Amino acid sequence: MRCENSHDEISEINMTPFVDIVLVILVIFMATATFVAQQKIAISLPTASKQQSKQDAKPLMLTIDKDGLMFIDDVRVEDLNEALAKNSVLVAENGVVLRSDAKTSFEHVVKAIDICKQNNISKFSIQTEEASR
Repeated sequence: MRCENSHDEISEINMTPFVDIVLVILVIFMATATFVAQQKIAISLPTASKQQSKQDAKPLMLTIDKDGLMFIDDVRVEDLNEALAKNSVLVAENGVVLRSDAKTSFEHVVKAIDICKQNNISKFSIQTEEASR
């Protein structure tokens, strides 16, 4: 007797393992794409594990309170465009530090960043508090 099954060529490819691998890769891609997209927008965090500071240069301090009112170096400003234009030399040299209350609406933070960009300010940072351990 001859066993015909042992020498026959496989004429079909089992697609199940291939589909499983493709779905796992798709899930991994979707999960990492979500995290990458979230890091593209600068947000004001209430705490951070480490503070960064520059000792030699004093940047312009732009503060936004929880109601969306804006202050430059603790002085209330009505028109941020005008205030940034008055301080253009300081801003060009040292940049802007954006401080906002943890309860500030995200809309106010984005508005402040947009106004900075409109005034060709590319050097700005967001100040946070150091997290307690």
